[in-house]
Order: sequence, then C-alpha cells, then structure tokens
Amino acid sequence: MKVVVTGANGQLGADVVSYFRAQGNEVIPFTHADLDITDTDAVTKAIMSVKPDVVINTAAYHHVEHCENNPDIARAVNATAVGFLAQLGAKENFRLIHISTDYVFDGEKKAPYVETDAVNPLNVYGQTKAEGEKLVIAASPNHAVVRISAIYGTEPCRAKGGMNFIKLMLKLAKEKDQLQVVNNEFVSPTNTLAIAAQLYKIAATPNATGILHSTSEGQCSWYEFAMEIFKLTHTKIDVVPVEAANFSKIKRPGYSVLENARLKELGINQMPHWKESLQDYLKVIT
Repeated sequence: MKVVVTGANGQLGADVVSYFRAQGNEVIPFTHADLDITDTDAVTKAIMSVKPDVVINTAAYHHVEHCENNPDIARAVNATAVGFLAQLGAKENFRLIHISTDYVFDGEKKAPYVETDAVNPLNVYGQTKAEGEKLVIAASPNHAVVRISAIYGTEPCRAKGGMNFIKLMLKLAKEKDQLQVVNNEFVSPTNTLAIAAQLYKIAATPNATGILHSTSEGQCSWYEFAMEIFKLTHTKIDVVPVEAANFSKIKRPGYSVLENARLKELGINQMPHWKESLQDYLKVIT
C-alpha cells in the first residue's frame, strides 16, 4: 500500500509511520509543520502529488482546555478539515482512516460503549471530533473512523508539554512525597504502538469501514492506572484518590471505556489488555 500519514510526528502518528514501513508499505509522512490540514489547497496538492491508497489522519487539535478557549480553531482542525479530506478521498478514490476519540460520549452509560451507541459530547473537543466523524462517514462508505482512548507512546505529546500520563507520574514521584490522582474517570489506557498495529489490520481489511473502536481491553480509573505504574516500577509514593473537578472545571466523561465490538465481529481485534501493554511499554522507557 501507498500510505499518507498526517500528524506524523505526534505520539500516534510516529508509531503509525514506523509500523506501516516495517510491514513493507510505502509511507509518506506529513508532520504538522509539513502540512496544515486546514489549508485545502495545500492538502489537495500534497495528496494529489502522492496518489495514495490510504490516508491515515492522526492530526487533531486535542488539548481539551485549548479547545474550550479556541472553539473556531478546534472546529477548523477537527471537523471542517476532516470533512474536506474525506470528500477528497471519495473523489480521488483513496480510503481515509480518521482517528477519533472516546470523548464523543458523555459517560452516562456506565458500561463499555459500542460503535452504535449515540454520541453526546460534553466539551468542545468532543463536539468537534463528533462533527468530524459525521463528515467522514457521510463522504464515503469506504472510509473508517477509529476511536481511541487515553493514549501513550514513546514520542513526546506536544499538547502536554512532552509528557504522557506514565512519564508524568514517574517524574512527579521523584519530585513529590504525595500525589493526587483522579479516581472518578474510567478509561482503557492504550499504547500507540498497539493502535498502529491495529490500524494496519484495518487498512488491510477492505470491509473494516465505518466506526470502529480500537482501545486496550479492560478498564481502570486514572488512580488505578497510576497505582499499577508504581507497582511495576517499584516506586514508593503516597497516592491520594481525588475527583476530576479538583483539576479542571471542564466537563469530561466519567466513564469512556470503549468495546472493540466491530473489530471482534470482523475477526481482526488484536488489542491487548491495558496491563499487558503497560508492562511492554515500561520495558522500553525504564
């Protein structure tokens, strides 16, 4: 396959580029500096010069607080630009695999969300990502929207000052005697390398279209995740469970665990349990 990856220097994008190349594909990476996906002329020129089979869009405006303060930018990146890319794919016959988020849900279900559940985002980030999803699905039945959750990787997360949750916990544990960690938000922490491998299976499966969830198996609160990190790294630190409102007034889903129902129906689910992924990741970074 000839594959274009947007946001290629992000946590997920970097692993997608590496993994797809390792499988023998021709990969053309576009970083945020290379290509502004809100510039329709630049996007058209870049894509048409390559003529890809698949475009994997990992580019997003995903800092939740920044999205609240800059809704027009969030909508331009997460919705309008995505819609244009999806329409271009339908016109030029390439398949778009667009990355979305668990934040399209409100968390009221209190059970793992499947792809057919109705969305009801609580903040601007989730709202604009949900808008982008609709535009992708409307543009072509061959496109795919892949929802992910609570990701971490070896590449720095620019929106979080180069940190992911794991690295932040280990850093703070060296600096403080006590940490406060949210215990009323439940997620499925997911390694970007596992997502990249799953995206390859999706790209190689013609009928893996529409909305697909692609997260680690199992679930935990951020507090439980932190405790597992400290247990596996033999880190001694006093950890206090607190509510999310202690850190931010912006509404987030209290429960945004995703069930990989479609991947299992298609027989291509290969996402590991979150504890297994964490163990593998810690072997790399510690």
